[in-house]
Amino acid sequence: MLALLGVTTLVLVAGAPWALPSDAGEPNLKSPENAEVYIIDDTFTLKWKDSNELITNVTFSVDYKTLEKDDWIKLPECQYVTSTKCNFFTPDINVYEEMKLRIRAEKGNSTSPWYEVAQFLPFQQAQIGLPKVHLQAEDKTIIIDISPPGTEDSIMWAMESSSFIYNLVIWKNSSGGENWTETIRSRAKIDKLSPDTTYCLKVQATLPKRKVASYSPVHCITTTVENKLPSPENIRIIAENQTYVLKWDYTYENMTFQAQWLHSYFKMMPEDYSGEWKQIQNCENVKTTQCVFPQNVFQHGIYYIRVQASDGNNTSFWSKEKKFDSDIRTLVLPPVISLKPINNSLRVYIGDPKDSGNKMVYPLYLLIYEITFWENASNAEEILLKPGL
Repeated sequence: MLALLGVTTLVLVAGAPWALPSDAGEPNLKSPENAEVYIIDDTFTLKWKDSNELITNVTFSVDYKTLEKDDWIKLPECQYVTSTKCNFFTPDINVYEEMKLRIRAEKGNSTSPWYEVAQFLPFQQAQIGLPKVHLQAEDKTIIIDISPPGTEDSIMWAMESSSFIYNLVIWKNSSGGENWTETIRSRAKIDKLSPDTTYCLKVQATLPKRKVASYSPVHCITTTVENKLPSPENIRIIAENQTYVLKWDYTYENMTFQAQWLHSYFKMMPEDYSGEWKQIQNCENVKTTQCVFPQNVFQHGIYYIRVQASDGNNTSFWSKEKKFDSDIRTLVLPPVISLKPINNSLRVYIGDPKDSGNKMVYPLYLLIYEITFWENASNAEEILLKPGL
């Protein structure tokens, strides 16, 4: 009989709800309902409905767990909460891994059964918050510096901070002013504006093909009075033999110029890269509107170039930055050719281009050649040998 009673008792305990038994006089609490999770950047908000509205002094507590952590863990910010929501920051989890939450009501020694929230993927559910926007004015230019949403040590966007793209809506702060849009990375110049004029803008952060945030509040700034010296304009780069010729236009004579370069990968980074600009060889204290420098100054890649003017007492703002692809701009030097007649045929030997020091110029590239030949006579017809022949 005792054995049978023991079995019966075990079955009753196993089938009971997961809650502490109520003491005499303690209410029977119902589980919270309709719980939902909202995430903006690294801030989680859990909201729910109280099923015990007629009972006073009820508090709520929340636990979480992930696939990596099999046991339920208490959320410190969400223990004994008196309202029907709580905010907490990203716990020590992998935001690309599914997460579970559970919540229960409590009063004294009485607790409700747990209510489990449907599991979710934090990164997938997170919404992008507002970026931080800093504006700096020049006479006809606004420099925009944007920090990604979230905090500096954000877990949610740690892998995405350099992928953010920002949509701008800009307008002149006057009646009837039309707006226009720009798409930028974290830092950009909006030029060709009017001096001493107020412009306003709002910013929207996006992760391409994934998420789009709401627009930020409006930011306004007034451009400065026009600078005494204008910036150089119409920056262009020409490849000649093994050198680059950098040219620009300028209004005044008897000026001194300098040019700088920046590798394009800095534009992808959210950090301030203003200190990463480098002086271009042979393009400092130049008295003419051009300078010449060797092609080997730039490794293969994409760069930005800017030019500044000075009259000794005053200095212009930097020019509009010119994007420059060293691979596209490079002119391929002619190959080394030797001919050898053999019976009724002509054998052509082609070697890769070499510089004045007899070194190969393009050792990393597989070059393809076209050969045009003709009989040295006035009525000769040219024949083109296509690649591969």
